[in-house]
Amino acid sequence: MLDTFKELIANQYDATLRTLKACIDRCPEAAWDARVGNWTFCQVAFHTLFFTDLYLGQNIDSFHRQPFHRDNEHIFRDYEELKDRPPTLRYDNTWIKAYMTHCRNKASEVIVAETANTLKAQSGFEWLAFPRAEVHIHNIRHIQHHAAQLSLRLRIDGHADIPWIKSGVLPGTR
Repeated sequence: MLDTFKELIANQYDATLRTLKACIDRCPEAAWDARVGNWTFCQVAFHTLFFTDLYLGQNIDSFHRQPFHRDNEHIFRDYEELKDRPPTLRYDNTWIKAYMTHCRNKASEVIVAETANTLKAQSGFEWLAFPRAEVHIHNIRHIQHHAAQLSLRLRIDGHADIPWIKSGVLPGTR
């Protein structure tokens, strides 16, 4: 059952991240800093990847210590996403695509490494009072929520029609 769960979760991470990637890839330059609700397109993309990255990790401390974060301190700065205030920073499309690659690779590595014990353990985040297995479901739902926002904005503005991606297979899961 564990292998089946891991395969299904890996497939759904891949599908949601590919949906988000399609939104990012198809966003025209003129729309990159345009509003999507209360934030700009680039801020929504960053926020989605930021929390994907966070929830794939064990806790906030391990999140900050990642080599990707240390190599990109100038981008993460004060981790404004973890503060109770609206985002102010803007993010370059090329960098967001690099962050996407980091998150997709991390998802693959994390899911492969999960065990029955790690999935039963608590989330590692005080505001998520449920087991780690459910954190993965929560994370996938969060990615899809924001991908849907970005997709709708692109569709309404006539920029792109984002396809529905049913399932995917992350590298290293089979």
